[in-house]
Amino acid sequence: MATNLNEIIEQLKLERDILRDGGYGRSVRTPWKPTTLFRDSVTCLNFGETVKKHPCNECLLWEWVPEGHKDADIPCHFIPLNESGDTIATLEEANDRDRAEQALLSWLEGTIAHLEEMARRGERVGEV
Repeated sequence: MATNLNEIIEQLKLERDILRDGGYGRSVRTPWKPTTLFRDSVTCLNFGETVKKHPCNECLLWEWVPEGHKDADIPCHFIPLNESGDTIATLEEANDRDRAEQALLSWLEGTIAHLEEMARRGERVGEV
């Protein structure tokens, strides 16, 4: 897990930039295989692995995963992305990938702004 607020901010910015740049499009090597938000990102501890080798509780996103979903296969897919409570899981289940990507991008931007404000005030990671 990221050990300080600035490291978390940088990882979230990387994720945001990947999403903005279309990084979740189909892979050139496996165009038949759909990509999974967060899981198929270089920011994922298990990126490129066929099976999970690292527990999700070591991920920087763990802080935002609701208690009832920490045992899910991809817990970060249950992070509430907006006031409506939409998650990657619910939006992808509704087959609305564009809306899922937009909601994720908005969440990332809002979370980054919030964390940057926390960093300016000198707050710590556990206070996220």
